[in-house]
Amino acid sequence: MTSRFSTAPNAPSRRTVVRAAAGGAVLAAPLAAARPAGAADAAPAFLHGVASGDPLPDGILLWTRVTPVPEAVPGSGTGPDTPVGWTVATDRALTDVVARGSVTARAAADHTVKADVRGLAPATDYFFGFTAGGTDSPVGRTRTAPAADAAVPGLRFGVVSCANWEAGHFSAYRHLAARGDLDAWLHLGDYIYEYGTGEYGTRGTVVRPTAPAHEIRTLADYRVRHALHKTDPDLRALHATAPVVAIWDDHEFANDTWSGGAENHTEATEGAWSARQAAAKQAYFEWMPVRPALAGTTYRRLRFGKLADLSLLDLRSYRSQQAALGTGDVDDPGRTLTGRAQLDWLKAGLTASDTTWRLVGNSVMISPFAIGALSAELLRPLAELLGLPKEGLALNPDQWDGYTDDRRELLAHLRAHAVRNTVFLTGDIHMAWANDVPVDAGTYPLSASAATEFVVTSVTSDNLDDLVNVSEGTVCALAEPLIRAANRHVHWVDTDRHGYGVLDITAERAQMDYYVLSDRTDPAATAAWARSYRTRSGTQRVERGYDPV
Repeated sequence: MTSRFSTAPNAPSRRTVVRAAAGGAVLAAPLAAARPAGAADAAPAFLHGVASGDPLPDGILLWTRVTPVPEAVPGSGTGPDTPVGWTVATDRALTDVVARGSVTARAAADHTVKADVRGLAPATDYFFGFTAGGTDSPVGRTRTAPAADAAVPGLRFGVVSCANWEAGHFSAYRHLAARGDLDAWLHLGDYIYEYGTGEYGTRGTVVRPTAPAHEIRTLADYRVRHALHKTDPDLRALHATAPVVAIWDDHEFANDTWSGGAENHTEATEGAWSARQAAAKQAYFEWMPVRPALAGTTYRRLRFGKLADLSLLDLRSYRSQQAALGTGDVDDPGRTLTGRAQLDWLKAGLTASDTTWRLVGNSVMISPFAIGALSAELLRPLAELLGLPKEGLALNPDQWDGYTDDRRELLAHLRAHAVRNTVFLTGDIHMAWANDVPVDAGTYPLSASAATEFVVTSVTSDNLDDLVNVSEGTVCALAEPLIRAANRHVHWVDTDRHGYGVLDITAERAQMDYYVLSDRTDPAATAAWARSYRTRSGTQRVERGYDPV
């Protein structure tokens, strides 16, 4: 195949078509810009790039979306079912072919397609592309995981979270794509946001309006929002450079999602939660190169040779409703964050693991967090960011702090079975942290640490300086020493900057290099190394590193 480099089963209801058309109008400009030069109006087009994900030693999941005719915009439910060929090769020209096949892009799946390719060699770079009706997609690069029994000298993962389209540009993705050295990249949740234009975290300025303009609630809405994100050139570049391993958090559904509802959902005016949740999940699995391990969930485990395995948690599908603050319900053993089956699966997997490192993809922070003696000027925006009452209580009920029985059980299990080298990789909180995970925060550091945690900041979503509307670094200079004084297991916190992480793993240590962006509102923002923290094998504690890997 020659490559060109360009960047519901039932008939849709009138309401669905109208809402999708409204979103399509906003998408028209970026889609037109992405259409290959000289392409005929009626020819199929690949306007949302290509992607790969969930690498295995012998396989990879490939993804794309084809627009078979111009009116088949995302969420419309219109357009013919279209055969799509796929090719995997060892060269970018796609001439040394190792696998090929075909799938059908159906209107019932929003014309998205996936190919779960097997029979590949482990720890190998491959190139891939799609073709439909004489039109070729962009070419992507991917990489398989090492063989399960391979002695792997090192692994390197990009780590990102929380990308609010309206708050800025996705320069973090561009800088990760430019590295060219990633085995994979982890997206730890909030890949999209559900809010309407101007409703969330833009400091009064919408850098670029979202689509659809209203809050997303229907299947068509979620499809249009996912489609908009995949018109972003930086995101498309990263998807075309390395495989993603993704989990969802709340904003792929609605703010503060739990199993039976969400803070940002009112059934009386917005319909049944079950319908909205099902729509969000369907769109997610259509538009993301993710293998559902169980129907409707994202929790699963990947292995990277003898060096590391990665347990990915779904902390939204099974959780109890967030506790009412001040009631003591956070300690109720009848409440759960993970659900019984998932917690047992996680404990068993961590115990049985024979890899050097046990990584956990964790969408909300597991380390305990007490606010301490913050001034009112800092407490109010921090409480807003964390979803706390303005008077400030020493927990965030949406994180593991709100489900202390699950956390106690998990950490006690790690200690009782001498499970070492567990590293939680976390997003959600729009700040960067490097933490020990203490068994008893009240007596730490005299008591034990059961694991370590690296939390990455947001790609664009508001952090503290954005909420306070002051210069970057101002809030952090005041807040970091106070947060650390009240939380002795916290080695570092950056409350102010946007960016990404690069996790580098060897047998001796796991190190997170934290990078920050010059300006989230600048599409040409630069990136700079900020800090590095690592945990040495066997220590269960974090220490500072003074150079990036």
